[in-house]
Amino acid sequence: MVTKKIPQRHCVGCGEGKPKKELVRVVRTAQGEILVDLTGKKSGRGAYICPKKSCLEKARKAKRLEHAFSCAISPEIYDRLQEEVEARFGDDA
Repeated sequence: MVTKKIPQRHCVGCGEGKPKKELVRVVRTAQGEILVDLTGKKSGRGAYICPKKSCLEKARKAKRLEHAFSCAISPEIYDRLQEEVEARFGDDA
C-alpha cells in the first residue's frame, strides 16, 4: 500500500509547519501584484500564512512577507489580506 504524503508548508507568521491545505497562500505575481490565492494555483512566488489574525499581525510586524517576496508591501495590502482572510475564515480568523 502506498501512502500519499501531505505537502507541508511553514506559516510566515508563527513559523509552524502545517499541511498546505490548512494555510492561506499569498502570491506575488510576475507583475508585482500581491494577492490572496485561495485556489493555491496562481502563478508566482508564494508564501503561506495561518488563517489567524495573530499570524497576520506577526508577519506584518516582522515584515516577513517583505522578506519572502523581496519587495516592499504597503499597509493597504496587509489590510486587504486581513479583510479577505476574515471574509473567508470568519472574524475569529
